[in-house]
Amino acid sequence: MNCLILAAGYATRLYPLTENMPKPLLEVKGKTILDWLIDDIDSSEMIEKYIVVSNAKFADNFEAWAKNHSKSDRIVVVNDGTYTNETRLGAVADILFAKNELSLEGELMVIAGDNVLDFSLCRFLEYYKTKKCSCLMRYFEPRGEVCKKSGVITFDENDKITSMEEKPENPKSNWLTPPFYIYTAEDIEKVGYALENGCHKDAPGSFAAWLSKETRVCAMEMPGKRYDIGNLESYKNVCETYNGIER
Repeated sequence: MNCLILAAGYATRLYPLTENMPKPLLEVKGKTILDWLIDDIDSSEMIEKYIVVSNAKFADNFEAWAKNHSKSDRIVVVNDGTYTNETRLGAVADILFAKNELSLEGELMVIAGDNVLDFSLCRFLEYYKTKKCSCLMRYFEPRGEVCKKSGVITFDENDKITSMEEKPENPKSNWLTPPFYIYTAEDIEKVGYALENGCHKDAPGSFAAWLSKETRVCAMEMPGKRYDIGNLESYKNVCETYNGIER
């Protein structure tokens, strides 16, 4: 299995911190956000290669980081060629771009590279092994206004997704999907077809939403907290309060 890390955003709400540095390379407790994610996932011994999808503005930053990384021989940086937030490809389009650029085949874990977690994603990989189908995560969000800005799912007693909508006007539940996905080899081959047939290119969950209408997709309850660093205040908060990953 390979791991595709979505890192082609511009993080304009974090200026001036991210004017010349991509958000995944900001440090939290002495490690970059990206290092926290990769060091954790790699302990599963299930990932062959890490593919970081960047944009043209920050590709050099990621290349320099990868060159000095202890896993440099297993990290590939892909530049999607965009320079501004207005011209970005979108998360699902970036998945297709990287897949085509590197001729990727087989199972694929897809994660956003700008999230700090207090739990191990190894649990998610183990869940995928038991379900034997494409999987994502879910967490309960009591605030209705937040649900309207997120991916919302419903699911049955076996965790199978029964509906999934991105940013619905009338959410069917309070269960939301963070940007962590694992796709079977068969399912990830459908991403190009999905984009040609109604799948939106921007939100990373759009492909999972499209796929859940075509085949079985399961949702694991998130076993801890996700720190979404969206602005300077939230970055300061995570730097002050984060205590690492609980396995």
